[in-house]
Amino acid sequence: MTHFPVISSNLSPTHLAIFIKEKYGLSNNTSCNLLKAGINHTYLIKDEDKRFIFRIYSLDWRTENEILEEIRLLNLLKANTISVSYPITDKTNNYIQTINAPEGERLAVMFSYAEGEKLLNFDEENHFQTGVVMAQIHQVTKNLELERVEYTPQLLIDDVFNYLSNFLDENSDEMAFMHSTQKHLVVEFSKVNLEKIRKGTVHLDIWFDNLNISKDGKITIFDFDFCGNGWLCMDIAYYVLQLHSTERDEAICKSKLDSFLAGYESVTKISDEEKRIFPMLGISLYFFYIGIQCQRFDNWSNTFLNEMYLKRFINLLVKRYFDLNKVG
Repeated sequence: MTHFPVISSNLSPTHLAIFIKEKYGLSNNTSCNLLKAGINHTYLIKDEDKRFIFRIYSLDWRTENEILEEIRLLNLLKANTISVSYPITDKTNNYIQTINAPEGERLAVMFSYAEGEKLLNFDEENHFQTGVVMAQIHQVTKNLELERVEYTPQLLIDDVFNYLSNFLDENSDEMAFMHSTQKHLVVEFSKVNLEKIRKGTVHLDIWFDNLNISKDGKITIFDFDFCGNGWLCMDIAYYVLQLHSTERDEAICKSKLDSFLAGYESVTKISDEEKRIFPMLGISLYFFYIGIQCQRFDNWSNTFLNEMYLKRFINLLVKRYFDLNKVG
């Protein structure tokens, strides 16, 4: 019987364990468990006391060259002794695996395991150390260019409208807010003093969900899937944005934000112009990730994305941050 075509599949952890054991020369005690089925699928690999992360990219999400560029970046950061999860080669010294999934050939990479745990709320010292690690990354990636996406302000605030109308009524108040804010941001970005903005390679997704904190306070950053070229302060603005969304107490939020920025600036300075545009960039990154959620509805966000979710997201996150920072 011919199988009916699929657009996204969850691959068997049992069979992946066999595949990975053979490819990477691991022991017969190798196990595999699905951790997360997002845009990419993430599996935890265990072999005795060793642990790894195996990421399987969704079909047509990243090209082989884009993944190789991510690998190039991670190896560069590892060579500079920066605390990141890095790629692991197989027995034949290859980084990328090709898996013949039901929907088509999917690419996969093994990564080192980031020791520690994810914490939604953590103390000032951990925020300080996160700032240090981010700044260390930026010291290496300043003026570095990857053969990957260019995160221009226009891309961040324009692409969402290619997908949003599939899920949100064009005549809704929320859509009106998105359009008016986009027009406002276009004007504001035209006023940015580019001579005061550092450029290079950005992670674009550094927040509590993509870093682990060990018991001794070591910060390890992972999941560079969205890495690309842009203004380095985009990473800082995104972290500031996420801190505001997880710490609703204004005094606590400010204390932790000050610690993060102090950690960053203990390594390298942030220009006044970069600091000035944090709110604008934060709102733009909200736009960008709403677009990603809508774009990848078929294999990820169908579990939560609907009109009510988008209205809540826009009103409780985007508009709140817009009003909080008096961007308009």
